[in-house]
Amino acid sequence: MASSDIHMTAVVEPGAELAAGVSVGPFAYVRAGSKIGPGTEIGPHAVIHEFTEIGENCRIHAHAVLGDLPQDLGFKGVKSFVRIGSSCTIREGVTVHRGTMEGSATVMGDNCYLMAYSHLAHNVRLGSRVILANNVLLAGHVEVGDGVFIGGSAAVHQFCRIGRLAMVGGLSAVSKDIPPFCTHASGAFNSIAGLNVVGLRRNGFDGTARAEIRSAFKTLYASGLNVSQAVEKIRAAYSSSAVLEMCEFIANSKRGICAFRGSLRDAAAE
Repeated sequence: MASSDIHMTAVVEPGAELAAGVSVGPFAYVRAGSKIGPGTEIGPHAVIHEFTEIGENCRIHAHAVLGDLPQDLGFKGVKSFVRIGSSCTIREGVTVHRGTMEGSATVMGDNCYLMAYSHLAHNVRLGSRVILANNVLLAGHVEVGDGVFIGGSAAVHQFCRIGRLAMVGGLSAVSKDIPPFCTHASGAFNSIAGLNVVGLRRNGFDGTARAEIRSAFKTLYASGLNVSQAVEKIRAAYSSSAVLEMCEFIANSKRGICAFRGSLRDAAAE
């Protein structure tokens, strides 16, 4: 164990790997088989289970529980993992569970922010710069792309995917895939409201790129074509990486995509 600041009431089991500069707060519990990167802070009463790997400069707040067993009746006690990137903030009461199959993992990218009492079930995969507001619930095998924001108390069904830079309103219920760059209406069920135009601007998409994405969105949701036909038409019309990313995401959907239920005039307004 490297030089770390461990409170006298904390329990750090032999076999836990703590890098230099790690701090462990009062009554925290760090189990053998965990790995904590340099500069990470573990708050009071937090629990870090075995097979949990946390990157550098993370902040784990009070009562968070990382790496506990999956809530899956089919789990057979196999070795599986939680892997958390660097510079992540995990607030009070957050729970992140291990993968359910042998060698599998629940994964979080860099610079994620999980607000209080949010939950990542087994085999969830978060990209980087993902923000989950309070009480967000992600069921098993959910995949969330880079830069996604999910509003408070939203719930996402197992095996759903949320594409890059999507935005999900609070109190939403999601049981189908949300394509990249789209917004899901607050308090709604499987309801696309429009495009995340602000997010596109903030992430450096110029006017031409945004116009192509708007056009692709209209073809997908307002052309009268079915999803497969719309994707084929979009691919024939555009070759930009962002539009092709949307097409690839939709073509690979196993659960289908959320329906558009908003106003087309408002959906893609600049």
